[in-house]
Amino acid sequence: MSRPDQHKHGLVPGLVKGMATTARTMTSHAHTQEYPDVKPELPPRSRGVIALLAENCTSCMLCARECPDWCIYIDSHKETIPAGPEGGRDRQQNVLDRFAIDFSLCMYCGICIEVCPFDALFWSPEFEYAETDIRDMLHEKDRLGEWMATVPPPPATDPGAQ
Repeated sequence: MSRPDQHKHGLVPGLVKGMATTARTMTSHAHTQEYPDVKPELPPRSRGVIALLAENCTSCMLCARECPDWCIYIDSHKETIPAGPEGGRDRQQNVLDRFAIDFSLCMYCGICIEVCPFDALFWSPEFEYAETDIRDMLHEKDRLGEWMATVPPPPATDPGAQ
């Protein structure tokens, strides 16, 4: 059974047009990057992995509570800071014992970075952290801290801003 539009245009012109497209594509230059040998040019501020600045973390647990995947694990303990010589009373401070992110569960939404009130979490453009075993995708605070060196500086403020 033939289609009505086949009689108007014919089969041969469509075939010739398809072959011309194929020939044009075959002769054009490919834009393939040879990944392991040539590193890709990533856009600035690209999302790769979450980096931790442990000195800023107060163990407030906001990131762990807001995480939709529950992939952030935080353990801490309280230490007493004695009162200074000018008086006052002893204070309690949270000390971070463990901060881990399970990247096999993480969906890279960035909610944890947005809710952190102390700027302890940042996006790093580092993306080469694949593991052969899924159990090795649980990264502890020392490994998360190593990625702080790859975090780009914040963008410059707008000259017209206050």
